[in-house]
Formats: sequence, C-alpha cells, structure tokens
Amino acid sequence: MSNPFFEPSTLPYQLPPFADIREEHYLPAFEAGMAEKLAEIDAIAGNTEGPTFANTVVALERSGAVLTRVANVFFNISSSDSTPGVDAIEGEMSPKLAALNDAMLLNQQLFARIRALYEQRENLELSAEQARLLERYYTRFVRAGAALSESERDQLRAWNMEIASATTEFKHNIMAATKAATLVLDTEAELAGLTPAAVAAAAENARALGQDGWALSLQNVSNQPVLAELADREVRRRMMMASLGRGFGGSPNAELAGRIASLRAKRAALLGYTDHAAYTVADQTAKTTDAVEDMLTQLIAPAVANAEREAAELTAAMRAGDPAADTELRSWDWQYWSEKVRAERFALDADALRPYLELERVLRDGVFHAAELVYGITFRERTDLVGYHPEVRIFEVFDADGSGLGLFLGDFFARPSKRGGAWMNELVGQSGLEGTRAVVVNNLNIVKPPAGEPALLTWDNVRTLFHEFGHALHGLFSDVEYPFFSGTSVPRDFVEFPSQVNEMWADRPEILENYAKHVETGAPIPAELLDKRAAAARFGEGFRTVEYLGATLLDWAWHRITADQSADIDAELFEESALRKAGLALSAIPPRYRTGYFAHIFAGGYGAGYYSYIWSEVLDADTVEWFEDGAAPIREKGEQFRRGLLAKGGSVDPLVAYESFRGRAPEIQPLLNRRGLTG
Repeated sequence: MSNPFFEPSTLPYQLPPFADIREEHYLPAFEAGMAEKLAEIDAIAGNTEGPTFANTVVALERSGAVLTRVANVFFNISSSDSTPGVDAIEGEMSPKLAALNDAMLLNQQLFARIRALYEQRENLELSAEQARLLERYYTRFVRAGAALSESERDQLRAWNMEIASATTEFKHNIMAATKAATLVLDTEAELAGLTPAAVAAAAENARALGQDGWALSLQNVSNQPVLAELADREVRRRMMMASLGRGFGGSPNAELAGRIASLRAKRAALLGYTDHAAYTVADQTAKTTDAVEDMLTQLIAPAVANAEREAAELTAAMRAGDPAADTELRSWDWQYWSEKVRAERFALDADALRPYLELERVLRDGVFHAAELVYGITFRERTDLVGYHPEVRIFEVFDADGSGLGLFLGDFFARPSKRGGAWMNELVGQSGLEGTRAVVVNNLNIVKPPAGEPALLTWDNVRTLFHEFGHALHGLFSDVEYPFFSGTSVPRDFVEFPSQVNEMWADRPEILENYAKHVETGAPIPAELLDKRAAAARFGEGFRTVEYLGATLLDWAWHRITADQSADIDAELFEESALRKAGLALSAIPPRYRTGYFAHIFAGGYGAGYYSYIWSEVLDADTVEWFEDGAAPIREKGEQFRRGLLAKGGSVDPLVAYESFRGRAPEIQPLLNRRGLTG
C-alpha cells in the first residue's frame, strides 16, 4: 500500500505530510520500520569487516529512518489528538518497541563491535563529538544490560516488555479518568466567581461532551486553576475531590504504579544498582542519589515554614470572610482565599490582567518578539502547510542572516482528545549527518474560547507559553552532526534548564510592554497593574514549592523501593507514609501530582527524575542572574547562550558546557533568593 511514512517527506524541512496521513498508515509503517531496523542491526552486527567508527557507530546513527518518521508523528498524535484506534495501536506497539530496543542493545555481536571500538578509542583519531558518541553508545549498551549473562538478558527483556505495557495502560487510564472526573454543574449559580467568558466556555464544553448544563474539565494537576475563582465552597470541594481521586478507588492505576515501580527496582538490581533512583541518576548530571537528596534537604524545611506562615494568614482571612465556614483551611480553600488575600494586599484582581494577555499578541509580540531581540530570529506563518489538526499553526523560523532554521508548530488549545499539561515534541530532528533541520511542536491546554471571541490568558498560561517555547528553541538551535545528540537529547535533569531560562522574558519590561496591551483598545497595560502583579507573584511561594516538592518526594519514594519489596503496595498508604517521612504531609497542600495521575513518572520519562525541574532551576536562576548583570548587551549574551549551550544538544557533557559558558560551577544561592528560602 502507498504509505506516506515509507519515504522522506518532500515538504519544506521534511514536515510530515499530515494531509496524506491516515490512522490506517501507522501500524503498517511501524511494522515495516521495525523490520527495516532489525535488518539494519543484523547487517551491522554481522559485518565481516572489522569494526570501524563508520561501519558501526555511524551506521547505527543512519538506521531506522522509517521507524523514526512514524514514531515521531505517532507519539505526538497519541498525546495531542488521540482516538480509540490510536490508543489500541499504542497498546500493541509499546511492548514491541521495547523488544526492538532490547534486540539492538542486547545484541552480543553488536555490543562486541562497540566494546572493541571503545577499548581502542584513544587510537581512533576521533573528533570530540565522535568520541562522545562512541562513549555514549558504549554506556547505553552497558546500562541496557548488554554485559549480562544470557539468562539475565532474557529476564531483562521480559521485564522491559511488561513495563512498556503497564506504562501505556497507565497513560490511557489517566486520560479516561480525567475525562470521567469532569465536573458537570446543573445551575449557572454554581459557577459564581467565574467570568462570563469562562461560564460560556463551560457551557460550550458541556455541549462538546454531550452533556447538559456546564462542564468544568480537569487539568492533569492536583490543584485545578479554577479553584481560585469558584465562590461556592461545596463546588470547590467537589472539584478538588474529583481531581485528587483520579487513579484511586478501584482504578487500576494505583495497582499499576506499584507494579511499575517494583519492576523498575528489579531491573535496577539486575543491572547492579540498589534501586531505580540510583540507576537513573547515575546517567544524569546529578550522578548520585546523595546529590539529589542533599539539594532537596536544603529546600524542604524553609519551604514548609513559608507555607505554614501562608496557611495561618489564609485561615485568618477565611474566618473573617466566611464566618459560616469551619475553622480549618482545606485544600479546596487554599487557592480561593489566596486569590482573595492577594487581591486585597496588592489590590490585584487576576481577571484584570486577562484583557491584556490575548493569545495572539502574547505569541507574536511576546514570545516571538523576545526570541528576535535575544537571538535575532524571525517568524513567518505558513498557512500553505497543513498540521495534524485544524487548530495547529505552522511558522517558518529564520536565522539572523535570513537562512531557514526550521519549523515551529503551535497547538495551543485543550480538547477531549489531548492529554493534560504542556509539552514539546520533535517531528524532525536536526542533524548534519542527515542534512535535516528541526521541526518542533509545542502543545498547551489553554481553554478554547467560544467562536469569535479572543483567547484571554492567565499569567500561568503566559509563563507556560514562554516555557515550552524554550524547549522549542533548544530543538531549533541544535547544531550537531549526529542524531543521537540532537536538540533536547540531554540528561533529564538538564532538559528543563533552557525552557526555565526562557520564562524570564515574560517579565522583562521591554518584552512585556510590547505584548501586554488591551485586547479591545490596544492600550498598554497600566504600570500600576504590572507592579502589583510582580509583587503578587512572590506571594504564595511557600505553597508552590511545597506542592512541587511533594510530587518530587513521591516520585523519589516510589523509585527508592528495592527489588525485594512486594509490588502489592497500597498506593494511598504509601503516599501518606512517604510525605510524612519527608516532612511534607500538609493536608491543605496536596502534591502537584498524586500517584494515580502522575503521568510524568508512570507514563513518561521522568521516573526518579521529577527532581530535575528544581535541579534545572538552580542552573536557570544562576543564568538569569548572568543575563541581568548588565555586563554585555542582551543580543550578545543571547548569542553566547545559544552557541555555548543550546546549539550543542547532548554533544558535550552538559555541566562541562555550563561551566565553560558561565566561567564557574552553578551556585544554588540565586535559586534560594528567588524562592524566598533564605530566612
């Protein structure tokens, strides 16, 4: 059959031909791509000529072209515009892809060639990037179990397939549970506190879901943003209970979490590590579990102290503002009363910001404008190109010299077929070897306004837009030879660093004044409102840090279990014990993610790696301080940051690159100052 994945796309930058791609193309393309990849692996491993860098390492880098094309498209679709058919394909393919990965990394002939090259690497006259590529391949094979005995490799294969199936099931369960937990309200009065636009959006959401009344869909976090606005305490309670209950109460995800964690622990032990956390961080910039725990220990006590002070203040405000309420501040009260105190203390109504934060203007005059000022790049929308969904927009990106840099796709609105959260995917990776430039996509979950109305953002939406575009820039600026190192192919605890740095431009006066203009009049946002927003932004830092640390320590606890512990774990009791042990058992501040919907760690690549956000923020805060020291123009500094860090992808050790760029090792003090954790 004719299949658009079988040949490279002829569209600009090899953009996938979405107009031609149908659901029925995925499975045949996966099957053909896997067969091609296996044949290429066998040919490389069985080559009768002695191993060389070209006939072994470079040959591996060139292999699997069809599989790469279909996988890049499919796994973006499975998250951003899924269907029951796509879910079924993912369920079928995940264990097969895990088996294919093992077929390469546990191939003894292939490993022998890699090991022979590695052992004589000093005599091969390799470039710095080639030497690192050989080292990374060798490490990847060893960490995958290539040095194990035959029986141990068989056991590893079985566990890998079981983990792949379980994580795929976990992901699908989250989407189903989140949709099922949608709060449907019967009367408009129950939505008191929401703006008219938000009420209209809830009515439209209900219609789209085939429901009467008004529907408030959940995002994939514990504290739903709408809790800051809903005036009815009982509605807030129902919303919070719906959010926190996902994955529990008979859902298979609670059991799946224990099974996944147990299998990962067994795999880690087989590979010579005490637990999955030790296995994971050994190949990250952190290197050891002690380094992670030392960093977290510095944050927990001051964060909890800040949160307890905030709780006392909010409790007093609640008692004064709602004498009928009980005297205990609950998790469903925190955001609501926090917004009340913030508004009173700083005279700031969060809704007053929204008319100045219209999506199109924030995107073009904020995100894109900042990239032009800092890096010299420009953008042109390509309405002649087709995305994978009607809401997807495509922009061509040009370098400062006018040459084409790549394509940026923006998929900004929430829909029932899209998972929660925000993320970046690569559809085409940059590579000098393959002669390709980057094609990247940002997915967000902004509430879509009714037809004909502008999309007005919250400040959190704005920061997320800048954050995810930081990932996009990391992909677009990639300038490496080998696909292995392209774009965001860096350690997990480094990958968030460029995106967190990019958030700084949302606040910069020269950027902010360019995009924060009234949606109807075009009037600039009043300076007084900006000052209040900046002051208000620092309020609630204790809550935000504790919420994040709660999720981080849950992830850490799940992945510090050992191989001899039973997989039959009561997830709710495990959570309670882990948070209490960490000193984070604050009932009014649930973790940002609970086990039942913790997609990052049980359905994504962050298992024992959720700490990476705060680890990366150490680098981020240190870098922001450098950007703002006034020692050189921003454009000059942008070029240094791009060339010294973003362009290198994974082709150099990230911390070595950072220290070379910064002139010293990263320091934690700027982060402590930023988060108010110094007292």
